[in-house]
Parts: sequence; structure tokens; C-alpha cells
Amino acid sequence: MNRLATESSPYLLQHAHNPVDWYPYGEEALTRAVAEDKPILVSVGYAACHWCHVMERESFEQQDVAALMNAHFINIKIDREERPDLDHIYMDALQAMTGSGGWPLNLFLTPDGRPFFGGTYFPPVRAYGRLSWKETLQEVARAFAGRRQEIETQADQLTEHLSVSNAFGLSAQPGLVTRSQIDTMYGALMQQADREEGGFGRPPKFPQTFSLLWLIRHAHFTGEQEGLTHALSSLDHLLNGGIYDQLGGGMARYSTDRGWLVPHFEKMLYDNALLVSVLCEAYGCTRETRFRDGIRDVLAFVRREWMTPDGLFCAAWDADSEGVEGKYYTWTKGEIDALLGEDAGTFCRLFGVTEEGNWEGVNILHRPAVVPADEQGLVERCRRILLDARQDRVPPLLDDKQILSWNALMNKAFSQAFAATGEEGYRQTAVEHMTSLLRHYRLVDGLGHVYKNGTVRYPAFLDDYAYLIQALLLLQEITADPVYLREAKDWTEYVVAHFSEPSSGFFFYTHAGQKDVLFRKKEIYDGATPSGNAVMAWNLWYLSVILDQPGWRTRAETMLQGVLQAATRYPTSFGVWADLALQALFGWNEVAIVGHSYAETLQAVLGHYIPNRVLQAGAKGDPSFPLLEGKKAPPEATWIYLCRNYTCAAPVADADALMQQIRRETQ
Repeated sequence: MNRLATESSPYLLQHAHNPVDWYPYGEEALTRAVAEDKPILVSVGYAACHWCHVMERESFEQQDVAALMNAHFINIKIDREERPDLDHIYMDALQAMTGSGGWPLNLFLTPDGRPFFGGTYFPPVRAYGRLSWKETLQEVARAFAGRRQEIETQADQLTEHLSVSNAFGLSAQPGLVTRSQIDTMYGALMQQADREEGGFGRPPKFPQTFSLLWLIRHAHFTGEQEGLTHALSSLDHLLNGGIYDQLGGGMARYSTDRGWLVPHFEKMLYDNALLVSVLCEAYGCTRETRFRDGIRDVLAFVRREWMTPDGLFCAAWDADSEGVEGKYYTWTKGEIDALLGEDAGTFCRLFGVTEEGNWEGVNILHRPAVVPADEQGLVERCRRILLDARQDRVPPLLDDKQILSWNALMNKAFSQAFAATGEEGYRQTAVEHMTSLLRHYRLVDGLGHVYKNGTVRYPAFLDDYAYLIQALLLLQEITADPVYLREAKDWTEYVVAHFSEPSSGFFFYTHAGQKDVLFRKKEIYDGATPSGNAVMAWNLWYLSVILDQPGWRTRAETMLQGVLQAATRYPTSFGVWADLALQALFGWNEVAIVGHSYAETLQAVLGHYIPNRVLQAGAKGDPSFPLLEGKKAPPEATWIYLCRNYTCAAPVADADALMQQIRRETQ
């Protein structure tokens, strides 16, 4: 066993038996590289990465390959989910060198840590127009020995390029968002829409939940129905496709085909949290039961399969089981016939099961047509039988580390699910889960990023704080408990103190005290997960309203102005920013509920679709919170105040009257 045997990351532990002399990223490896004047090989991946497993089997487990690596390099293995800060920097370096990226990410560094060459998957023999991994190792070793100055120059130039690129100065445009910019965003999104199969662009197709959510909200504000139709249709395609687990619930990362049939089977916590969030929006604005069913099934999967005894959620399920991608999820027709008996014919018709299969001789369950109402009972009965039978299979590898940012996204999803459906169990889960988050990740100074087996590792990154603050704010809305609001305020002040770049108004990804990175990077793109900067801008804006902090609103406006030009042109890469632009243009509804029946009234208000709300409730006015200050209701009554910029309309007594006020205010 190598040095990875003492790590907690499932990805690193997978490589603990490799003959490669792997180091975890840290002082020991970096010091040895300098002392021995050897180049560093950094190999980055994650536990659910299919091609990472392939390269391990083909290369890292082979003695002759390991001998080359050990002789010429200091070899460092990194779990990108444990160290996203390093992954961001190294991925930028690879994309600067090659124009593309992905995982496994294999990068060669000078002994002092500057990148000079790299790639993704390398085959064991020449293929796909690529050198084999052994040939690559030999070429890099020869170049380092014979052309050292050339490598040093290349590393200097690349490091300078990365540093300059990170020091971007996004020019703030005068004024805030215009309707013309929103219209341009809408046009850019719809131009990429796949109107037949749903979603956007060509395969591989990712769900792009930010864009779907934006279209739903855009329709709410503008009345534009074409975008709403596309968003809802896209969600139907997702829920009916093979990308969605038709038996157990939950969604895979992406589809390899246009029609959402064949997924890359890995399941990630963050994808499922984001899916629930957009399903809540869809259900909130339509009240269509199929979206509520989707919320129910995804959250049931997450609680059933990924919740730990500590009350946290694990990171992911692998794409493979027993070394075969998708084996856990696929079926032969014979297996289904044997299990379902006389119901098999109907089930196979409804779920696209055939004798020859629809993927590599087996069947990925999907729903090519709407299930008739009179067959719903049969379908549920068959699903339970097949799910029970599937429980006897070898499951995919569970990546059981618990990441703060991803857990915060799921906490937000549970709060949104309660707000949308009124199911008390969702609120209770959100409350208990938040208690676990605040207990397990808290350090002497700040928060930690990863928790496992009672231990917190690595200082929290911007995403961890940003997502947690947003989750606290939404939990405050559904519970009316001000402790969450105070907690959100405290952590916001912490982020402002320790992550800020004063010259731009943006936030660095890493804490000011973290010194083990090449440079402090800023992330502004909304990729697979929201940009921490975008979420912090939303947090600052929200808190500026509810706490009367005009400086925070000014900062949020400056951040939005800085990315607005890019977000207008490329909304699929700036989906969360685009949503903030919508709210900036159409304004926030500040809703205060005061009176003895505030809890019941709160639930009624939550049942209405108000995507641009700031909401606070209590039995009586509270001078410590500006939105509640001075608000009151007669004895035995509850009043709802609708305000904009702290100018309030006459209070009303029920949620329906509030909605009439909102419609009048926004006309």
C-alpha cells in the first residue's frame, strides 16, 4: 500500500494499492520534489469518474508503468471534490495548453509547482490520435532532462497567463439591468433550445437546470409562454428519460444522446439538489402533480441511499458496479418477465423494454409515452417489485465523503420542497440537516469543506459559505426562526472579511489565510454548480433588504454590473447571474407577516408562487429586523405587509389578498 492508505477520500483510497508511489497533495510531496529536483505529476479525478477508473486499470495498476512514474516523477493524486481550488487552477492550465479539459486530469509541474504540460485520459497504447501513457511519461522525462530551460520558460509563461487571466477586471456598465438585456438573454437561450427533445444544444446533454429555472421565472415576469413551454417540456423529457432512475428516483449527471436515453450513470448530490430546486419552481407555477411526484422521488432517493448516521448526505454514486458501467440500472426482458409475471407485458410497453434491448443488449428503463391513469397502480406495483429485486444487486461505489457546499444545496432543496408542497417532513429534514451542518463543519476559525468519520478536512471555500448562507436564508423563510437569519448575517460578514477582493468587489475562491495554492482564483461562471460569486451577490442583495444594509446592496449591484455584459451574451454560462438580473429588473417583493396566526399564514403565503420574495414572519414586530420593525396586527388577527424599498402597502389579512396586491404592484 502507498501513502494514500491513510486518506479518507474514496477516490484516493481506490488508488492506495497501486504500485505507483502516490502522495496526497501536501508539504511532504512538494518538499521532496524540490529536494530531488524532480518534476511533479499531478493526477486529478473523483470517485464517480468512469474514465478515471479505466486509466487506473490500464496504467496505474501496471508494474512497468508504475516503475516509470516512480523513477522520474513525484506523483500526487488529488480528489477534485476535496480540493476544488487546486482542480480549478490545474484545469485552467490544461485548457490554456490544449483548448479542452476533463477528468482524469494529468498535469506535469516543475519541482516548484508550475504547470508545463498535461492532458486528460491517456490510453495504454497509441489510440485516438494520442500517445500512450508510457510514451508520454518517457517523452516528458527526456524533455525535463534535456530541455530544462525550455520547460522553465514555458512554465513561466503559462503561470503568468493564468495569473493575468485571473486578474480580470470586469467593467461595470452604468445603470442596472434593462429590459433589452433580458430580451437578449431570452433570445440567446431559445436559440440553443432543442425544441423536439428538450434541453439545450447537442450531446452530451446536461440538464442545465439554471437555464430551465430562468425560463420559468422569465415567463412569470413577462408572460412569455414559449420559454415556459420549453422549460416544462424539458423537465418532462428528463423525468421520462433514461437519465432519470425510473425505479429508485434521482438523476444521472448527463445524457450521452440527444433524447436523454443513455446517461453517464454516475449520480451526484449537487445535480439532484438542483433538479429538485427547478422542479419546485415548475410545481409552484403550474401545480402539475408530475413535478410534485418528481420532487418526492428524488428526495426519497437521497434520504434512503445517501443520508449518513451523522445526518449529512454523501457525495455521489459511481457510474460502475462490478466494473461495468450502468450494470446496476439495466435489465434484460427475461429478468423483467420473471419478476413481474402477467404484468410484464404492460410494464415493458410503458417503459420501452424489448428483447434486443435499447443499449448494448440490455434495457435502460424510460417512459416513451405518458402512463395512462388506469395503469398507474400497476406501474407503482411493478416499480416496487423491481426496486426490491435491484436491492440484491451489487450497488455502485458510494462516495461517502460529505461536502459542505453540496449538502447546503440539498438543504436549500428541502426548504424549497416544503415551500412548494407543504409537506412537513421536508421542513423537518431541512431543520435537522442544518443542525448537523452547523455542528459538524464548524472549526475554531471558520468552517471546513469535507466531513467524514467524525473529522473535518480542508478549510471551506467560497462555494461552501455562499451556498450555506443561501440555505440559511431560505430556512429562515420556512421556519420564521430568526436564528438562521443571524447565522447567515454572521457568515456573510466572515466572507466579506476573508474572501474579498476590494478592487473588484468580487470574492476569491480561497480564504486569505490559505497559502498552498499557486494563486487565489476568482470563479464567476455558473457551471455544474452555481458560481460562489453569483450566490454571494444574491445573498448580499437579499440581506441588504431584510437587514437594511445598503452597502451590501451596492456591492451586489457592482458585481452584477461587472458580469452583465457577458451574462447577456452567454446566459447558459451565467445562469444564476441571469436570474439575479431578472430580480434586479422586476424588483423584490418584501413580505412581512405579523400576528398570532403567523405560522398558518406563512404556510399559505409559501403556497403561492412568488419567485422574487424576501419573506419574514413573527408573532409581533421586531425592532432588530427592519422588515418587521413597527409592523403590528390587532389582537387575534394576522396581517401581511407587502413592501418595496421599505414602502409598504396597506396590510391585508390573507395570502390571496397579498397576491392581488403583488399583481397590482407589478402591472
